[in-house]
Amino acid sequence: MLSRTADHLFWMARYMERAENTARMLDVNYQASLMPQSAEDAEKGWKGLLGISELTGDFAKRYGAVTPDSVMRYMVSDEGNGSSIRNCLQAARENARAVRGTLTTEVWETQNQTWLEFQRMVSNESFLRDPSTLFEWVKFRSHLSRGVTVGTMLQDEAFHFLRIGSFLERADNTARLLDVKFHAVESEYHGFQTQSQNGVGETAAARDTEVDFYHWSGILRSVSGFEVYRKAYRNVIRPEKVAELLILRPDMPRSLAACMHEVVINLKMVANEQSTETLRKAGRLQADLQYGRIDEILATGLHAYLTQFLERVGTLGIGISRDFLVPVAA
Repeated sequence: MLSRTADHLFWMARYMERAENTARMLDVNYQASLMPQSAEDAEKGWKGLLGISELTGDFAKRYGAVTPDSVMRYMVSDEGNGSSIRNCLQAARENARAVRGTLTTEVWETQNQTWLEFQRMVSNESFLRDPSTLFEWVKFRSHLSRGVTVGTMLQDEAFHFLRIGSFLERADNTARLLDVKFHAVESEYHGFQTQSQNGVGETAAARDTEVDFYHWSGILRSVSGFEVYRKAYRNVIRPEKVAELLILRPDMPRSLAACMHEVVINLKMVANEQSTETLRKAGRLQADLQYGRIDEILATGLHAYLTQFLERVGTLGIGISRDFLVPVAA
């Protein structure tokens, strides 16, 4: 396959996944903002959302004060924000258009129709009156895109590059979400960790963690993991179990372990003579997740672990670009 074709397919899938992930985070934050809370806590939630995508500085330069409406505009329809849902859907559509002959008619029409409908939905900012409706629509269109891809495309190299893009992006987003959300309650979390390690009875920090049900359930809902958590653990939502579910559980579709499993499988299908090192790094990362233990991760520090994971995923993305895609300009 031509590297330019592979590049368009890879980024088409990444941008579609990024649009969905952004919609998920915005929706959960919007729902949380409707609950009784102080203005300071509400602002902290919106700042955390910007932090996940590393957009805090750019937002501050262009918008100044953090308000729900300004963050919504910035993350949904702002043409100047490369990570906005608008720009992600447009980029996904343009990449699909560039390789239209490689895609089935259903895949192309899904991408094209998504972009056209989205433009109409945000043209007058009416989405600000009921943002959740738009976010659910974006998630649905992303699900539809993946479903049509799996259901209609030949499982050749084109298909594998689409899958690599989707799961690499999903792994990156899940890690960022976990890192920011756990960091927001760092002192509470460390209190729980100390209690767990020392075998002490219920401490104030542990009680606070249990009371803060909506924080942890919000994290789970942002990755469609609330019902999954209940089925897997059948107990009160605890931070170390949330971390285990979203990092190590291979049967959780949006976990780091599940994402890297898919990345490795599809990388093997397109491997060439120069991709040996990239495949080795991907396999090593998958093995670390497959055989890792949550208590070991927590003992060394969750933030350090996730920071290293993001660095490794970034290196993996560079390797994939070098081995298969259009080289990124230095």
